Amino acid sequence: MTRKLLTSAAALLAVAATVVAVPGTAQAKDRPAAGFHVENGRLLDANGKDFVLRGVNHAHTWYPARTEQALADIKGLGANSVRVVLSTGARWTKNDVADVANVVTRCKAHRLVCVLEAHDTTGYGEQGGAASLSEAVDYWLEVADAVKGQEKYVIVNLGNEPYGNIGHAAWTQDTKDAVARLRAAGFDHTLMVDAPAWGQDWTHTMRENAPAVFAADPHRNTVFSVHMYGVYDTATEVRSYLRSFVDRGLPALVGEFGHDHSDGNPDEDAIMATARQLKLGYLGWSWSGNGGGVEYLDLATDFDASRLTAWGERLFHGPDGIRRTSREASVFRRGCHHHQ
Repeated sequence: MTRKLLTSAAALLAVAATVVAVPGTAQAKDRPAAGFHVENGRLLDANGKDFVLRGVNHAHTWYPARTEQALADIKGLGANSVRVVLSTGARWTKNDVADVANVVTRCKAHRLVCVLEAHDTTGYGEQGGAASLSEAVDYWLEVADAVKGQEKYVIVNLGNEPYGNIGHAAWTQDTKDAVARLRAAGFDHTLMVDAPAWGQDWTHTMRENAPAVFAADPHRNTVFSVHMYGVYDTATEVRSYLRSFVDRGLPALVGEFGHDHSDGNPDEDAIMATARQLKLGYLGWSWSGNGGGVEYLDLATDFDASRLTAWGERLFHGPDGIRRTSREASVFRRGCHHHQ
């Protein structure tokens, strides 16, 4: 597709979350911890049960005081996961190791799988001040103590929308290098990688190079996240993109999507229906607090779960929505607890 792409919601807002998967207990360095892992193109939890993410993004780094209530409300509405926006300190106030550890603890308390994402990489090469994927890895190494040992409950989303619409050819090698560094440093988590081109991959850079990136991970435990906004305004485009991963046995999900956008009107019905049909995860953008002209992407008005917007009603309660399709991770179910 050659349609010119504008920025995603995250870019316009400077708000986006990244998925982070952290499996199991730390074990000997020569083998991955028993946490989230990929088998035959599917994401499995620590019990070997298929896990399909059904959740939303929450802008923790801008609204840390809202996080505890947000997690409780998001869980109460049926979500099984939350993608948490963190900052490396490059563009916003850094979320330090103590803060990240607390986020993980609170996600676990609410029985939500915690996808942690470094947001400062948004639009690198096009967005002034954005961090590189290498700088995002530096951040993960800094906060390693907060996530190591949490591989059953945490997925690590390397960096949000790590390139804009220029320079994205570097995505493949930069992503391989980032994964290699984290593995060498003892990160056994499922790693989530975002597509370039503001997450929407209209260039098909991630689509074409995903097999090579997956093969370069010594643990073969990488999942691919596309963000669907105006580029995905027809059911055909949605299905074609997601099927391309499923047909090749590669794990994929929609890490962000909305019901409308300044760059076009995404087909949220097709996104949700296709995700259900293909048993792929999705994470809606975003709980509350959007600004910069995309306030309409709030799922709840002013962080109030009793005041869902039309978008919130659609995502949580509509056809193929969270309430109807979400299943709690087996590691949180009675009799299956793995809390440390």
